[in-house]
Amino acid sequence: MLALLVGCAPDGRVIAEADAEPVASPVFVEAAPPYRQVDTTTQLDESRATSIVRATSRVAPAVVSVNVIRTERVQARSQWESFFLPPNAQRRSASFGSGVIVNPDGIIVTNHHVIQGADQIRVTLSDGRDLEAELVGTDAVADIAVLRVQGANIPVAPMGTSQGLMIGEWAVAIGNPLGNYVGDTQPTVTAGVISAVNRNIMPSSGEEGIYLGMIQTDASINPGNSGGPLINADGEVIGINASIISRSGGSEGLGFAIPIDRALRIVNDLLGYGEIRRAWVGVDVEPVEADVWGRTRGVRVSAVVAGSPGDRAGLEAGDRLLTANRRPLTGPLDFEGILLDLRAGDHLSVTVEGQSRANELEAAAYPSTTAERVRVLQDIELITVTPQIRAERALASERGAMIAGLSEESARQTGLRQGDVIVQINRIPIGSAEDLAALFGNLTGSGRMDVYFERNGGYNRRTLQWRR
Repeated sequence: MLALLVGCAPDGRVIAEADAEPVASPVFVEAAPPYRQVDTTTQLDESRATSIVRATSRVAPAVVSVNVIRTERVQARSQWESFFLPPNAQRRSASFGSGVIVNPDGIIVTNHHVIQGADQIRVTLSDGRDLEAELVGTDAVADIAVLRVQGANIPVAPMGTSQGLMIGEWAVAIGNPLGNYVGDTQPTVTAGVISAVNRNIMPSSGEEGIYLGMIQTDASINPGNSGGPLINADGEVIGINASIISRSGGSEGLGFAIPIDRALRIVNDLLGYGEIRRAWVGVDVEPVEADVWGRTRGVRVSAVVAGSPGDRAGLEAGDRLLTANRRPLTGPLDFEGILLDLRAGDHLSVTVEGQSRANELEAAAYPSTTAERVRVLQDIELITVTPQIRAERALASERGAMIAGLSEESARQTGLRQGDVIVQINRIPIGSAEDLAALFGNLTGSGRMDVYFERNGGYNRRTLQWRR
């Protein structure tokens, strides 16, 4: 240890004498030279502009914050609270998510769960503008919602594809995880890689829905990122951020995005037809037995609807399907994920165990969407239950008239819903939509009728008053 002997010089200065080894000369850090104005901005920008920076700059202007106002019913949490809460008490709450502009007409893609139950939707652009948003439509199955805003100079994100993604390539998640909690309207950027593709995600406790064929990434995705884009190193949107698997509620490197090809199909369906037009092949599958390691290979065909695309392709119950569109099948969710992206006219190639050649199917529109409509009581549309429609809707009734559409007013007055199958009026069985139309056409005067119908696999009865 260095010991110092301290004393005072004659002139009063403090002096020290060391009784150990000489102290090494101190090391000084050279100070930065005085600031000089040098025109090196361009050179610095070029040296720091990595591929992630360039990719982000292409997409970030088109990323928006989606702000939502909901009206929720307030539930008493205790008997004490129930004394003070009025009946049907409600409160307004605010939440937020993210979205991305995909069309110069102001079309925005976000998640269904971001805007579900919204009374009002307002979008904040990266330049700070607030625009009221119109809900074009949603697809709860795929967790996609489509919004429209009106404004000048709307930025649009470049679209890529989710086909051919490489495990390990760069992935950048952009969104607004802090929403309005920060004054800056610029989105947040996190980077990672593509961890996996075609992941099927089961819901966690308290959550709903199954995510099929998802892109997995370790780019940090937090709840406020929902609906924002996942982009590649070229600055192209390849997915819509949707969910995370987390024990803490925050990102743990297990983020998932909906493939952009699927999202854009939904956009086109909603803009072109006002509804989602998925395809039907008439084939149901079930899991096969697992091996001793708990692994499965392929799925077993459990049923094939007569006259369906699967039937015309020669598939039979008991066949073991190994691949579909060159993707291996390990369980029914893999097959459902492929069907989720099909549209009428698309081709589906499946390989069957023991067969040397693939079976080619041409997907068709769902039978209930192409069936002939019969209108009764001015605003109720009916279709006749056929074996194909029965299989499509998993109906218990072999015959009947299914409600394909009705107005809100008719639903309120009758208590009937779209999808109900009317099987009997009083004691008269209903075998088709035409049977029910003829019965209604012969009604005169006024009276009561008992309507028997199937709903959600069970049978119900409603008594209605009529007058003509």
